[in-house]
Amino acid sequence: MKLALLGFGTVGQGLAEIIDRKRESIHKETGVNLDIVAISDVMKGAIYNPNGLNVTKTLDAIKTGGHLSYYPDEKDLIRGKDSFATIQETNADVIVEVTYTDVKTGQPAIDHCKTAFQCGKHVVLSNKGPVALAFQPLTELAQKHNVRFGIEGTVMSGTPALRMPLTSLIGNDITEIRGILNGTTNYILTKMEEGFPFEDALKDAQEKGYAEADPTSDIKGYDAKYKVVILANTVLGIPLQVDDVECIGIDTLTMEDIQQAKKEGYRWKLLGKITKHKSGVEATVKPEKISENDPLASVYGAVNAIQFDCDLAGPITLTGAGAGRLETGYSLLVDILNIARNQL
Repeated sequence: MKLALLGFGTVGQGLAEIIDRKRESIHKETGVNLDIVAISDVMKGAIYNPNGLNVTKTLDAIKTGGHLSYYPDEKDLIRGKDSFATIQETNADVIVEVTYTDVKTGQPAIDHCKTAFQCGKHVVLSNKGPVALAFQPLTELAQKHNVRFGIEGTVMSGTPALRMPLTSLIGNDITEIRGILNGTTNYILTKMEEGFPFEDALKDAQEKGYAEADPTSDIKGYDAKYKVVILANTVLGIPLQVDDVECIGIDTLTMEDIQQAKKEGYRWKLLGKITKHKSGVEATVKPEKISENDPLASVYGAVNAIQFDCDLAGPITLTGAGAGRLETGYSLLVDILNIARNQL
């Protein structure tokens, strides 16, 4: 499988590092050879070699000077292709879309996906925006061109929040999905339980790299809202739109709320929830006070968890990392390998 990476930030480098380290064991286990043939990044430059790039040298180039111009010249190397030329003019089988995407518009990832599908190339990505905003048209376009669309990393990074219910829970009627879908807010709520004021807890989360300099998307619940939409569309087959989800962030909670719940044997969690009723579907993201006996109550820190209520298997809870360099890189790897094995 020949791969072209659009974007070479934390996640793209994480995938490259995994491939560099695990190439032989992946081939031994799956029979699949993985070659990165192209990388195109707006800030870090672009390189393409149809025979495959030296992954160690690409990572060294970034470590040395932060730019792919530090990648040494070699036979057949071409520099400077933008993202669309990389899709259209390289011999990549799979486009790995890990650019910075505007979650309000889903761009440029939506157009990257459309172009790739029209060129007969598979796409894997970890960007929430294009999946939450354009899942149906992108899926239909991929099917039309007989290519695959891998999106595992869009909800809980390397934790299989999409593949597990679609494969291991097949045959169940899932009546409700509820989960802690944002590690930043869970970390902040955990710190507030320990007695830290909201502002101090947020600052600590930023210093540890859990929260962005602008934490609005996390704090207001927008990140979780997009994940709820993805879960509804992919797992439940419900064509939910972003505007269909009621959304309230954790900035509505006070220290008094947190401490009072603790005294009563409850904990506050920001939960994303989709519930199927006879009359329709209810989708929300909001802080909820849950019992200490609830499986989600024991999830602390920057950890994600999701629970599926199944008519046959009962409630199934899955816990794991919701972000991270290698974790998200792994989610992309799984999609790539399943495309190779035609099991996506």
